[in-house]
Amino acid sequence: MKTSWRSASLVASAAAVLALTTACGQESSPASSQNVGATAPAGGYGTAGVDTGAGAQNEQSGADQASTAGQLAVSANAEVGNMVTDGAGMTLYRFDQDTAEPPKSNCDGDCATTWPPVPADDATAGAGIDTALLGEVTRADGTKQLTVGGWPAYRYAQDTTPGDVKGQGVGGKWYALAPDGKKAQEGGQAEQGGEAEQADLPGLSTRNDPELGEIVVDKNGHTVYRFMKDSPWPMKTECTGDCVEKWPVVDPVAAEDTEGIDLKGSGPRGQGYVVFDRPDGLKQQTIDCVPIYTFSGDEKPGDTNGQGVGGTWYAVAPDGKPVGAPAGTN
Repeated sequence: MKTSWRSASLVASAAAVLALTTACGQESSPASSQNVGATAPAGGYGTAGVDTGAGAQNEQSGADQASTAGQLAVSANAEVGNMVTDGAGMTLYRFDQDTAEPPKSNCDGDCATTWPPVPADDATAGAGIDTALLGEVTRADGTKQLTVGGWPAYRYAQDTTPGDVKGQGVGGKWYALAPDGKKAQEGGQAEQGGEAEQADLPGLSTRNDPELGEIVVDKNGHTVYRFMKDSPWPMKTECTGDCVEKWPVVDPVAAEDTEGIDLKGSGPRGQGYVVFDRPDGLKQQTIDCVPIYTFSGDEKPGDTNGQGVGGTWYAVAPDGKPVGAPAGTN
């Protein structure tokens, strides 16, 4: 695992990364122009954490389900392998922006409506669940939330039937909980150690796609994209509001937590790997001063469903250039 050295480097480099946020000539831009380009499931995309999709009508029922946890169990699912379910058979999830050491939830407000926290008070371990891995964390509102392997547990409001896994991979940040607290992966890979465990990937790295060549991926192995209507000099974004629901921003990643990424950039100051302070208040990582995103329509690592969408969205090369974009575009 690479977690320990990464954690130290993140702390050491945070101030240095944030100090570079003006290197690309950032300017405020109105949050009025949007280009979604494709229909994709919306809801609960990490920093946004708000569900505005067609399933929003189910949020109240999801919130009602959160009143009890009951006896936890292990359920086998054809899509994600073994996963933890509550006493009613509903799938439990974990959030990448939370922490397990120490346990801490970063899903509040609208996020907690879409992803109701699982209460800890009545949770018990059923067959296949190690009691020693169950715990609790005190949320900002004072309530106690169940943890599994240190990770705060949630349900998904759009899961309406026992066994639903509609929250799996949402925004590249939400995953069903495996019995050991890790992410449940397709075909049970979290337990079998098949495809590289996503927690072992750097915050940003590259992979060789058979069609696109070398492209950037995030810590979950999901393809990273750029929006051709964004501007690097000065840095602006034209993807706001509903657009960010479908194209979640990539959160800041320390330079030391990257592998194969061009950190210098081609701009006049030679500092292209900086954090962008967006007009909507989110902080977004950039490569060569270009804001980067993932795509909610990519369900698993290796998907490139966002490539070419609307003629404006393209995978990102290690130097920040768009892969496969028409000649003459940057």
